[in-house]
Amino acid sequence: MPDSYYKLDNPAWYALTETHACFAMGNDEVKRYDPAIVSFAAIQFERNNLLTLPEQFIALNESVFLIGDMPVLPSGYIVETILPCVQMICDSEIKIEITASIQKLGEADEAQMNSLINLVQPGYYLPGTRLMGDYFGIYQNNQLVSITGERMRMHGLTEVSAVVTHPDFAGRKYAQQLVAYVSNKNLLQGIIPFLHVAEINQRAINIYEYLGFKKRRIINFTKIKRVK
Repeated sequence: MPDSYYKLDNPAWYALTETHACFAMGNDEVKRYDPAIVSFAAIQFERNNLLTLPEQFIALNESVFLIGDMPVLPSGYIVETILPCVQMICDSEIKIEITASIQKLGEADEAQMNSLINLVQPGYYLPGTRLMGDYFGIYQNNQLVSITGERMRMHGLTEVSAVVTHPDFAGRKYAQQLVAYVSNKNLLQGIIPFLHVAEINQRAINIYEYLGFKKRRIINFTKIKRVK
């Protein structure tokens, strides 16, 4: 399985050419997710510039994220923000006690999913993002209070994402249990879970390391915008 880790240097590209090809727009050199799914784009790894892009690949004034090493952008595009993240992988079962009632989420949960994730992690989740993989949550008194799901997926690798808990329910280890549940689900299928966490979020990094995730590299989420 480590032989496939090279894909994690350009995860959106390999997701869009493999498991998530059904969501892909673009061509053999540049691809992006359907804008209703998630705002991620990618380039073929060997390319080091983007002197041309397919017409309307990114709409005027639209922003998307490129993950990994940045190419030279064509004129008409600007870099808005750069978020350095720690990329982590887990290659063995997470052995913690699951005490919460975990349930699979679907269309009926969509409104609460959107509300909770965008409360805690605004800007990375769209209504269609849940179609990228399986999402699981914990309810308390009919309120969705914690979520974890699957985002970028490729052959042999699945990103664990949307790890959020409502602030009023923090400290109950719901997120740890959900991350363990989703990670172990993939490991049982022979799939390695990976995740991304902001480099400055040392508390979260410590928790993921406690669960058994290992640091692989620093990788940037660069937000670019088409301005003309």
